Amino acid sequence: MGMMDGKRGLIVGVANDRSFAYSIAESLVREGAECLFTHLPGEKMERRCAKAISNLGIESPWLRPLDASSDEELDALFQDIKSEFGTIDFLVHSIAFADKDWLQIGKFAATPREVFSQAMDISAYTYAAMANRAADVMSDGGSMVAMSYYGAEKAVPGYNVMGVAKAALEATNRYLALELGARDIRMNVISGGPLRTMSSMAVGGFAEILDWVEKKAPLHRNITGGDVGETATWLLSKHSSGITGQVIYVDSGYSIVGL
Repeated sequence: MGMMDGKRGLIVGVANDRSFAYSIAESLVREGAECLFTHLPGEKMERRCAKAISNLGIESPWLRPLDASSDEELDALFQDIKSEFGTIDFLVHSIAFADKDWLQIGKFAATPREVFSQAMDISAYTYAAMANRAADVMSDGGSMVAMSYYGAEKAVPGYNVMGVAKAALEATNRYLALELGARDIRMNVISGGPLRTMSSMAVGGFAEILDWVEKKAPLHRNITGGDVGETATWLLSKHSSGITGQVIYVDSGYSIVGL
């Protein structure tokens, strides 16, 4: 018996088998969940996502393209879910974007308006947009999780506009928790430590961040995707039934260290 037996949900953000979303899906599937997936538009992104999902042992996965910046595509996605499945029990939001040219040390102040706006839209607003639609197909309560990073709370060189967007994501989570709690829907964020993913490598000085965390974190190691996957599954399960509106740090304890 798995803690997610009989539960079905949507995972947004599997880019490859090194992404946080993949590790979350791996844990959820092992615990008995039925997972639905989206991929970024384009055949290349579909192949990459499908290859990762195949490693989970899922035959003929439910996989749909999604441009999360499009309200029309979000509407169509959740209408398809409602038509085919009726309801879902959980949502995993694991997407973010900022132009990598502006994720370099010393370039935050000059961030162009359009770069700033796009980062906020994809990294923060889409969580609210998906939560609003997902709530309508959660007939018996549910749980949602989004991904953040310590750069939302403290200034991390090179993280720049993404840190601002993640701060907005965390605030968005609190307001969603306040509003959707009346429908027995829980909203939480995982602040994961640095992990070598396709998106994180765009951050200037990322290798130095990994070295610093390993040196300074209480556990003296960087996290694994599995660390985050296990926590996400717990947050999406009934075993965390009294927890909502929180930011849960999965970072080897780095966020508690002063120096």
